[in-house]
Amino acid sequence: MPHEVADLLEAYPLLDPDSVDLKQIDYDVDVLVIGGGGAGTVAALWANESGIPADRILIATKLRHGDSNSVMAQGGIQAADKESDSPAIHFLDVMGGGHFANDPELVRALVRDAPMIIHWHERLGVMYDKEPDGTMVTIHGGGTSRKRMHSAKDYTGLEIMRVLRDEARCRGIPVVEFAPAVELLTDRKGQVAGAILWNLETEQYLVVRAKATVLATGGWGRLHIQGFPTTNHYGATADGLVLAYRVGARLRDLDSVQYHPTGAAFPEQIVGLLITEKVRGLGAQPVNRDGELFVHPLEPRDVEAGAFIRECASKKAGGREMGVVTPTGMVGVWLDTPMIDIIHGEGTFKKNLAGIFRLYSRFGIDPTRDPILVYPTLHYQNGGVAIDASGWTGVPGLFAGGEVEGGVHGKNRLMGNSLLDYNVFGRRAGISAAEWAKRVKLGALTLAHVERYIEALREAGVPEDRKAPLLLPDYRGERALARMVDLL
Repeated sequence: MPHEVADLLEAYPLLDPDSVDLKQIDYDVDVLVIGGGGAGTVAALWANESGIPADRILIATKLRHGDSNSVMAQGGIQAADKESDSPAIHFLDVMGGGHFANDPELVRALVRDAPMIIHWHERLGVMYDKEPDGTMVTIHGGGTSRKRMHSAKDYTGLEIMRVLRDEARCRGIPVVEFAPAVELLTDRKGQVAGAILWNLETEQYLVVRAKATVLATGGWGRLHIQGFPTTNHYGATADGLVLAYRVGARLRDLDSVQYHPTGAAFPEQIVGLLITEKVRGLGAQPVNRDGELFVHPLEPRDVEAGAFIRECASKKAGGREMGVVTPTGMVGVWLDTPMIDIIHGEGTFKKNLAGIFRLYSRFGIDPTRDPILVYPTLHYQNGGVAIDASGWTGVPGLFAGGEVEGGVHGKNRLMGNSLLDYNVFGRRAGISAAEWAKRVKLGALTLAHVERYIEALREAGVPEDRKAPLLLPDYRGERALARMVDLL
């Protein structure tokens, strides 16, 4: 795994187990959902659908409800719901894209549930792009053999999250904002029995007792693995991995980090921001400084990103770089965005990629006339907490959904399967948590697993100034925000 992740897993807890009064319970619920992004909101909705009253569910989130990668997703969500496609073909695409390191049972659940998820979204009010006759508009993503990418322009994640959050609010599901979990609670039987939250505003601990707990904390993008910029939101600091590991959950595929091929490389103010794969899906081509197409535009992301990095590192005879160097010393390749209107007709870019067009227009760049400069950016945590097809982590009372869990994507995720993943396994984790909560009997709350972990760290000689979870990234001091560039 990356050193940045290992340093968090092999770290001391933020709290002293003896400093918290576990008899003073601030919230007593049936289902606690840790994380207020897509997976967490879906889990809460389906726990409610499964018979848990809204006021017996609690969403605890680090920032505001909805502040997440789920909102920032642009390109679309995959679902094999057309006559030319099938879940079986979708299955093969996912397995191949993940280099066959995926858990087949999880992939089977992903592709089988996909059409149902789209129908559920439509019933709730998600406005997907459609033809005049009502047919869903679908396009290719990298590594897909069929056009199954459903989208809402390039605001797909925002549109889905808008509807999910509204539904949760309408049902009256309580949300505690600015209160990240810093430790899970267990009982004497080893069952997960809730969590301790840290109120970022009042700097107080909150004890939550819960019969079932769902981890939906997202990924690790804000760790800036290998110094790369990131597309991720501010709170993506691998908290869920830390909490799950300490309580005994199994982690998998943590060696696999996804770098999105097309992060913005210019201008400096937007370096690392996502340029959705939908841009290439509509016909834009990656070319080097000589205008040469050096890789197929829609390879799986790890293949595409690797090709970009190699091209930027290569030189022609005479020592001239093949990448395009910016005034600040960054390097990238051109994404030939004017191709989109050339292929599909004038106005296609503005209609389908309104967010990207507005982003560049702020800096006087018209992507319908001029290419844009891109370079890979840290995007996704392919691995995570191991789960089964029901969303169970193997630890009694603990379930997981979304980017925090691993096994669905193997060593590489295909475009459009992240929004699908959090809907499918957020739903399954919420249902499973509800069923567990209906039958479990909890004992007295403890932090015994944390005490054992502290002892193990001391025996291993781990420095005691290393603390986790990180909660929020620290950008002070000499830490560079730009990749591989010493600006000092």
